[in-house]
Amino acid sequence: CEDIAILDLFHPVVRQWWLEAFGSNDCLFTPPQRQAVPLIRQGKNVLICSPTGSGKTLSAFISIINQLFVMAAEEKLDNSVYCLYISPLKSLANDIHRNLSRPLSEIQALAKERGLFVQDIRHAIRHGDIPAQEKARMNRSTPHILNTTPESLAILLSSPRFREKLATVKWVIVDEIHSLAASKRGVHLTLSLERLEELKREFQ
Repeated sequence: CEDIAILDLFHPVVRQWWLEAFGSNDCLFTPPQRQAVPLIRQGKNVLICSPTGSGKTLSAFISIINQLFVMAAEEKLDNSVYCLYISPLKSLANDIHRNLSRPLSEIQALAKERGLFVQDIRHAIRHGDIPAQEKARMNRSTPHILNTTPESLAILLSSPRFREKLATVKWVIVDEIHSLAASKRGVHLTLSLERLEELKREFQ
């Protein structure tokens, strides 16, 4: 069964969470999830185009959460960013809660129930209008998954205190890409992603 083969890609705790969350459905994965999850697991670039509510965002997040969980279980997470979630919209609170905050908290709760010590996988939102004290807190306790906008990413890449935290980025999720592709914001983001690649080479 194709769905069982995809489940086998997950850490046992992540697999348990997925089965408890979606095991009552006829299919364990939606079509975009079925196609995207294995490719993301292989580290390939993936463009997901499907209707609202078909599980696009979770397709990306579950693959990344799984790999971060494996690192956390081995105590290999550093105080730096591993995943950037870039959206042109500042307010996607419901989407982030459903596809990131809730899965993370429930997966980490399952790990505790199993008696496993796992590093906390931190996430945070970084926009231009967050308070200075929150920015300072992110420097001290850096989110492993950072939700930001194209404009804020450009600022972070120029920040003497934060740019080093981006050198460990392994995954970039660009949401609502259709609203960026043909605009100046899209050009701006493309430049920032190239700067990110250069930054990673600089710190290798």
